[in-house]
Amino acid sequence: MDSFETFPEQDEAKALLRAALAEGPAHAYLFHGPRGVGKRRAALVFAAELLGDAQRVARRAHPDLYILEPLGGQIRIDPIRDLRRDLHMRPFEAARRVYIVFGAELMNEDAADALLKDLEEPPDYAVVVLIADDLGPLSPTIRSRCQHVSFRRLSQRAVKAYLSSRGAEGERLEALARVAGGRLDRADRLLDAEAGKRRGILLELARSVYLDSAFDPSAASRCVTDLAQERAAEARAKAEAETSGEETPREQEQRLRRAARGAERDEVLDALDVLSSWYRDLFVIAAGADSAVVNSDRLGELSEDGTSDRSPAAERAAEAVRETWRSFEFQVQPGLSLESLFVRLRRELATAP
Repeated sequence: MDSFETFPEQDEAKALLRAALAEGPAHAYLFHGPRGVGKRRAALVFAAELLGDAQRVARRAHPDLYILEPLGGQIRIDPIRDLRRDLHMRPFEAARRVYIVFGAELMNEDAADALLKDLEEPPDYAVVVLIADDLGPLSPTIRSRCQHVSFRRLSQRAVKAYLSSRGAEGERLEALARVAGGRLDRADRLLDAEAGKRRGILLELARSVYLDSAFDPSAASRCVTDLAQERAAEARAKAEAETSGEETPREQEQRLRRAARGAERDEVLDALDVLSSWYRDLFVIAAGADSAVVNSDRLGELSEDGTSDRSPAAERAAEAVRETWRSFEFQVQPGLSLESLFVRLRRELATAP
């Protein structure tokens, strides 16, 4: 089987990567698109094809593969300096060396400037693959030095097929496929019982903004951050259980911190997606488009809450959440940003019937 068929859809990206293998790769690529749609998997498959050893690449154990991940929600200059030093070492076994930078949009300005120097004049044996969920934070100069490989949200059919393979069926399958929003990482989390509980808490929080006369924005903000910290603790514990004896204590702590910080950030972003989807569904229901709702398993509450009088406020609320989601790329601590959001949501929705 073609190795690129190990992840679903993304036909345009697959065609570009197959052509690169057939004609010879460029010196730098930028894989970009939403989270959870196959970029990481595609990068590792591409690296495996370039290096000719799928098993060791999958284990991240090939000597000519270099992987850099963000630490603490950011990539600073020191890890980029380490990568640049390695970049000028000739291949150990393969004809090339492959460098994958996950979360490339999280490079700070110094790190991006340092990497740019080698993107402009890389060694002829090096292939650099940058992975970014969002192109916005990347400088135009870095973008211009890379061949772009675009990834899109997956179809609901692809997500349903994936969820079905994991045991979901019936109404639950339909609801989870909608809520996943074209992302397999979210589909995986939705199958987890704890993730389902977190989603339920967030949906009730979304409703409390306009139903609870004693709604407290500070408490709402703490609720979201508490959920994020719970998920961070789970991620750290899981990463700790996977500890390898080959790591130094410093490397292990960095990996654990990276896992926790990444999970905490993902949970806040997912929470904002849940809130936005609820207010968007209120607007959709009021417009009479019941079949288009995301939270189809909550159709009863949506039908009760989604009145025509509340519809304009719900639309403004959904946009407020999306604005916060976009701005969160630059937030180090989410608490103040979330509290400000809930104050705005309360102001928009509390006066609506």
